[in-house]
Amino acid sequence: MAGARGKHDWKHAQYFRYATVVPTVNKLLKKINISGSLTAAEPMSRHTTFAVGGPAELYAVPNNTDDIRELLRLAEEDGLPWFVLGGGANILVSDSGIRGLVLDMRAFNRFEHRGEDLILGAGMPVSDAVAAAAELGLGGLEFLYSMPGSVGGAVWMNARCYGHSVDEVLTEVRYIDEERRLRTYTSSREEFAYKRSPFQGRKTVMYETRFRVHRADPSELAARMREYKEDRASKGHFAAPSAGSVFKNNRAFGAPTGQLLDSIGLRGYRVGCAKVSDLHANIVINTGGATATEIRAVIEHMQQQAEDRLGLTLEREVLYAGEW
Repeated sequence: MAGARGKHDWKHAQYFRYATVVPTVNKLLKKINISGSLTAAEPMSRHTTFAVGGPAELYAVPNNTDDIRELLRLAEEDGLPWFVLGGGANILVSDSGIRGLVLDMRAFNRFEHRGEDLILGAGMPVSDAVAAAAELGLGGLEFLYSMPGSVGGAVWMNARCYGHSVDEVLTEVRYIDEERRLRTYTSSREEFAYKRSPFQGRKTVMYETRFRVHRADPSELAARMREYKEDRASKGHFAAPSAGSVFKNNRAFGAPTGQLLDSIGLRGYRVGCAKVSDLHANIVINTGGATATEIRAVIEHMQQQAEDRLGLTLEREVLYAGEW
């Protein structure tokens, strides 16, 4: 009981600090005027697939690009860092939370079909977009079905599943650049690589995307999507809160990362309530009540074991966010 009480007291202290001892945030709360919502000390555990993470100092859900530009302007004016949140997948937010402003893109959920083009808001859950397209008999994106996260996140990471990647079908991205200007990017596959996009390393905000699709039999698309979902389920993607694969695959290593980690007996390794999945050695799960610190400890143990026992340097897919 003492341990549980200590954890509660620590979290209470964190929330108190974020809610009452951040004058910049309090000032911004008073002067920001947007059509979307704005809150302070929002628990990030509510918005990540790991179901962990401390509070965001300032949490905004903008409704339009004017909202985003105004939020970015005020953040820059007050020296406040900012972070774009899609579906909360592929990130591990620290127990201390995220300093500054978090932009939750959920309101950017446009879905429109024009001929061979599918226009999707960057904040739309990618699996929902694929399912809606399949019902209309539009193929090309089904390889992303049942993947967590948003459309924008899939573009940012150049998500790859079942032998296909986003850059194969992406044609255009609308975004807000570093000068807060509305820009349009015409996709070029030469600027993408395995799980890399030209948006990585830049301070931009994607808000809309365009994909090339083709006519297909809805029943065939549904069957393929069902197959992909069952495959993910067999690997434990839905068994407990997780971020999917922790590390990227590297073809030079000769085998998928999960197999390599399995070969050195890492399934089931745990720290507190964080654990390497019993079903797949490249997935870390929150068994219930895990902290971000425990999850990170498991990830770093996996990385170190691969280095020490296999001589391999694994590259993380999961990004560390917040104050570590």
